[in-house]
Amino acid sequence: MRKVGLGVIGLGVFGQNHVKVYAEHPYGELIAVCDIKEDLMKATAEKYGVEGYLDYREMLRNPRIDAVSVVTPDFLHRDIVVEAAEAGKHILCEKPLATKVEHAEEMVKAAERAGVTLMVDFHNRWNPPFAKTKEAVEAGELGDPVHAYIRLSDTMYVPTKMLSWASKSSVLWFLGSHTTDLARWIFGSEADSVYAVSGMKVLKGMGIDTPDYYQYVIKFKNGAVAALENSWILPETLPAIVDFKAEFVFTEGCIYVDTVQHGAFKKFMKNRWEYPDILAGPSLIHGRYIGFAKESISHFVDCIAQDKEPLVTGRDGLEVTKILNAVIESAEKKREVVL
Repeated sequence: MRKVGLGVIGLGVFGQNHVKVYAEHPYGELIAVCDIKEDLMKATAEKYGVEGYLDYREMLRNPRIDAVSVVTPDFLHRDIVVEAAEAGKHILCEKPLATKVEHAEEMVKAAERAGVTLMVDFHNRWNPPFAKTKEAVEAGELGDPVHAYIRLSDTMYVPTKMLSWASKSSVLWFLGSHTTDLARWIFGSEADSVYAVSGMKVLKGMGIDTPDYYQYVIKFKNGAVAALENSWILPETLPAIVDFKAEFVFTEGCIYVDTVQHGAFKKFMKNRWEYPDILAGPSLIHGRYIGFAKESISHFVDCIAQDKEPLVTGRDGLEVTKILNAVIESAEKKREVVL
């Protein structure tokens, strides 16, 4: 089997994860990396011994590259994905697929026209508690879905220190894309309507023009209801950056998920302590990367190498974008929005 030639566009925190996974994948060969920050691009290219580009268009012309990861900020996916599809490259796009419905539609259509794979990196489908929940649902152990509550929030570190572009996105796109995908995936249904509220008090006062939180209810076509919550203003004194909990109730059972402890590993030293995320990763264990964030990226390479459809498609990303735009409209207009 010929190895899949791989490139990564966008070398920030999560882009580096894609690079790590591609560099060691048995079916893949990391060919090139790309970023508009020259120092970052050169350092990454040198570290992995691959080609480096400042212009993604130039990288897309490289005939050795079969597939690319698009790991740019939330609002900068469309042009790259469309041009990658037109160049005949398979694409793994970070979530959300796009922040506008028309952009997401263009991206899906471009991939379908070109006959290339478009996968969206909703990596929580590989998060063990949620993957096991889906297995139980499909095995008929729980009956029919009734209602769910999912909370995925971050401390203020994320919008104030980690992301330089927080004002150009929102907690809804950054985190709500995950929870929305999980609800529709586990419930096995598309959204019928949404009702949402949001607030702007803390971050706006700090010069970051984006909502502090969203709380929203999604009614699904199969009758199930999910209440979702995403916040970007939790205090940095919390032991972990991410607060992630969920409850799923069915006609014949329920499931409770608490991922905050990420494997319950805490390390205490004389002058500091660490609460590292060893479940998501990629975490280096015995010289190899593990974690569910790694598994989704690896799955993409597996699918390209074996000519299989991925667990997440571009159309999944399109549906999530439709729902989240309805959430924004509902919060602004203070009324239920039917999809």
